Amino acid sequence: MTGGPEETESAGERLAASLGTGDLVLLSGPLGAGKTTFVRGVAAGLGVIGNVSSPTFQLVRVHRAGPRGIALAHVDLYRLERTLELDGLGLDDLLDEGVVVVEWGNRLDKVLEDHGTGRISIEEIDGLTRRIRIGQGPARWSL
Repeated sequence: MTGGPEETESAGERLAASLGTGDLVLLSGPLGAGKTTFVRGVAAGLGVIGNVSSPTFQLVRVHRAGPRGIALAHVDLYRLERTLELDGLGLDDLLDEGVVVVEWGNRLDKVLEDHGTGRISIEEIDGLTRRIRIGQGPARWSL
């Protein structure tokens, strides 16, 4: 459980410590649950370069690798009207260079099984409190 945006961001930062190149994180949760805030924490933990904001209108934002040498591709599928396959997003190469985090990840039809893939849900309990769970993922992942 997190008690505000700072704690949600910290949870993302803790997850980043266990992420590596080729990991695909599929986030789910309602609008306003804190998915982008969580991704900001992942970015901070990876030490990527640049500000993190929702790529809703851009679909994909790539943040260059920082000191850890791991880039971050931040994807937001909210505005898509149909489900997609990961291949259709052109993210295969990005998985070879870093971590891919997908907001509204439940909108992907198919997930590459040869990469570390995990599903994380963010549930809004009240105005500030969130429950963040790893539903599926590599054993090394932890919050």
